[in-house]
Amino acid sequence: MDVQAFIDKRFSYVVIGATVNKDKYGYRVLKDLSSAGYHVVGVNPKYRIVDSMPVFHTLADVPGKVDVAIFVVPPDIGLHLLPQVEEKGVKKIWMQPGAESKDLIAAAHEAGIETNEPGSCIMVARRSMA
Repeated sequence: MDVQAFIDKRFSYVVIGATVNKDKYGYRVLKDLSSAGYHVVGVNPKYRIVDSMPVFHTLADVPGKVDVAIFVVPPDIGLHLLPQVEEKGVKKIWMQPGAESKDLIAAAHEAGIETNEPGSCIMVARRSMA
């Protein structure tokens, strides 16, 4: 997998599963990318803001283009959200460890959406590029 195809400061990111819980990866990924200077927002119907970063109810509510959707949700929720990803025109999904499944990967590929290698963490991958 070409990590650079997913990690680029020119890209716009959305963390699906963003949370205020600092112990969860939905918070850690959002904070990590934001702190490193990436354009990132969150999606979670429970929140509007996480550490001064905007969080939207749905992917459709996110203004503008989204290059990479980062899934930090269980695979069954990811499968449920895949039509929203397609509708938004997102061409890349990064599935954090535990968010991936064979069904989700297959459905994404069938929809023409590129995915990361299963089990890889975007924070680790980002730091390995530095």
